[in-house]
Amino acid sequence: MNDNEKLLEIHKLYKDYGNGPILKGISLDISKGEVVVVIGPSGCGKSTLLRCMNGLEPIQSGEILLDGNAITGKKTKWSEIRQKIGMVFQSYDLFPHMTVIDNILLGPLKAQKRNRAEAEKEAEVLLDRIGLLDKKNSYPRQLSGGQKQRVAIVRALMMKPEIMLFDEVTAALDPEMVREVLDVMLELAKNGSTMVIVTHEMEFAKAVADRVVFLDRGEIVEMDSPQEFFTAPKTERAQKFLNTFTFEIEK
Repeated sequence: MNDNEKLLEIHKLYKDYGNGPILKGISLDISKGEVVVVIGPSGCGKSTLLRCMNGLEPIQSGEILLDGNAITGKKTKWSEIRQKIGMVFQSYDLFPHMTVIDNILLGPLKAQKRNRAEAEKEAEVLLDRIGLLDKKNSYPRQLSGGQKQRVAIVRALMMKPEIMLFDEVTAALDPEMVREVLDVMLELAKNGSTMVIVTHEMEFAKAVADRVVFLDRGEIVEMDSPQEFFTAPKTERAQKFLNTFTFEIEK
């Protein structure tokens, strides 16, 4: 991680759906090669924050910069920005009528006008890396949830984004499938990918994060290294939140 090389900057981001603010002036910088994990209770604004970063939600005020350039103006070409800011959702959103390889190649061929043979070769390398090369001609209905989610990650990676956003990507999976998806993300982190991850998987957050951001009611309550945050949270709110993951049985 290079502390001096800010890749994404968020300044005083404010988002309101019309019935009260969801994000109340969030400011956050993400450096190149950094893994930032965003945690917090349901409804606190975690997913909304990611969707604002990717232009899927308009903001009321504030600013987002990518590589030092503002991307929140009215003239922003989000189709181009989204090639630099990849996002993987809770629902895999694979096209059911297309094979795995065709799902993966759709963006590179349509949006980036890349050569099919070259792009397919690259896709096969990525599929092999996540153990799904033998599924390249399968259809989504023939895959498990964990396999679909791994394909969705490869699809996002094929656009060669500068930063990857992951929104609760294991929330809809059976427990046994969670690990195979998290392993792919751990591998990306080891290889220096810049990522912002929203998750409820606390052990995974400890293992993968360079920095943990704890969000509550649309505000950053605490921000620290995983070692500090999980062993000695500084705010009462964070302590209370972490206690919900700890169970003690009186004997």
